[in-house]
Amino acid sequence: MAIRPVLRMGDARLLQCAGLVGSFGSDELHKLLVDMRDTMQALEGVGLAAPQLGVGLRVVIFGVQKSSRYPDAETVPETVLINPVITPLDDQTEQAWEGCLSLPGLRGLVPRFQNIRYQGYDENGTPIDRTVSGFHARVVQHECDHLDGMLYPARIQDITQFGYTEELFSESEA
Repeated sequence: MAIRPVLRMGDARLLQCAGLVGSFGSDELHKLLVDMRDTMQALEGVGLAAPQLGVGLRVVIFGVQKSSRYPDAETVPETVLINPVITPLDDQTEQAWEGCLSLPGLRGLVPRFQNIRYQGYDENGTPIDRTVSGFHARVVQHECDHLDGMLYPARIQDITQFGYTEELFSESEA
């Protein structure tokens, strides 16, 4: 349908908590999901949350086969996740580099739970219940943070590990 502009850090709408989706299968939800997919693919993202498009609903999409932004990333299945709930399975965390379509050109070293369970619904209201780890768990946590008005820089523990990609990494690592 359409590639929509992604809100950037500084836009107050990114700091708001998103509301629950009450009905599944609607034309509005379908159009939003098409626009989210088109936008994410055009920008080579691995995930996108509805609030990044200025829509205050608890809707995220994610998935990656191969990514120039995350060349070493494992495959993550294409997923629509609505009204998600994340449960850490243990206290194990891992720091890894993250970027965000709302902070173009920037990266930061962010701690995340390594092992999580996430639950929610797909676009038709079918329940989703998965236990995941690694990059998959990181992507889900990152996208779901957007639903609570949280951007990844708020999670960075060492601000010296935050900056522009081209400054932080050589060409071969960026």
